[in-house]
Amino acid sequence: VQLQAFGGGLVQPGGSLTLACAASGPTSSPCGIGWFRRGLGKEREFVAAISWRAARTYYSDSVKGRFTISRDNSKNMGYLQMNELQPEDTAVYYCAAIKTVLDYGVRFEDDALYDFWGQGTKVTVSS
Repeated sequence: VQLQAFGGGLVQPGGSLTLACAASGPTSSPCGIGWFRRGLGKEREFVAAISWRAARTYYSDSVKGRFTISRDNSKNMGYLQMNELQPEDTAVYYCAAIKTVLDYGVRFEDDALYDFWGQGTKVTVSS
């Protein structure tokens, strides 16, 4: 499975941006989708995840209520809608896939569990 994240760019504080993650290759295996980010000089951190059937979503405390993760399995696409962006959201954002059909009982926030990663897309929040 190959993943490609896109949609990053420059946005003013308080603005919105939607990232997309396109999956290609052997996409028949069920996968959860996760979004992670790495700010300058920081460790990669979990942002959000969504299970295969979209029955459950997970968010880090720092983005809860501002970001929304979604997916469209018919199009092999994942999305991260980001609202009320702040300078601290500036980072390279990565999408990743974890091979599982489970909605629960998976530590989606653990990047070590993910099987596939896309290249990052840069988001800069600045006035």
